[in-house]
Amino acid sequence: MVQAYKLDIVKDLKERLQDARAIVLVDYKGINIEEVNQLRSRFRKEQVDYLVQKNTLVKIALHDLGITELDDYLVGPTALAICKSDEVGPARVITKFLKEVMEDKDFPKFKAGFISGNLLNESQMHALAKLPSRDELLAKILGSVQAPLIGFLGVTQGIIRKFVYAVDAVAKTKSQD
Repeated sequence: MVQAYKLDIVKDLKERLQDARAIVLVDYKGINIEEVNQLRSRFRKEQVDYLVQKNTLVKIALHDLGITELDDYLVGPTALAICKSDEVGPARVITKFLKEVMEDKDFPKFKAGFISGNLLNESQMHALAKLPSRDELLAKILGSVQAPLIGFLGVTQGIIRKFVYAVDAVAKTKSQD
């Protein structure tokens, strides 16, 4: 009976971890229930799955998916933040939560992250969280692409406008004669 229950948990974990762009391990020691609920709410808004499960069951699920890099970090109290849509989302949520809610405390904290097939340590996770969101980066790229085109358009319109003014001036002088 217990084995079947654990197999169901591992199966559920594998489904959650399958095709994840970001898997972040978080040490949640020291955080109270009210703060956990706030953190879960923030994760939900960013479409991040946040859960706490036994490390051995998480290891089994990760091994079944071919991920062994996180084994050394699955020690002690560990929560998982899983995102299938944004690599930076979980790191950004935790960093913002630390700044806004936890203020002078240093928990929860990153243990490690597995982002797009790469293992990241705690300092790399903090650096990742400082990156702009995907939408912001796309907007900056679009702005960079549009700027020269808009400048070129302004120059060509100026030339056409001057030509029209010149033709108009010539037409007025011809009509006066």
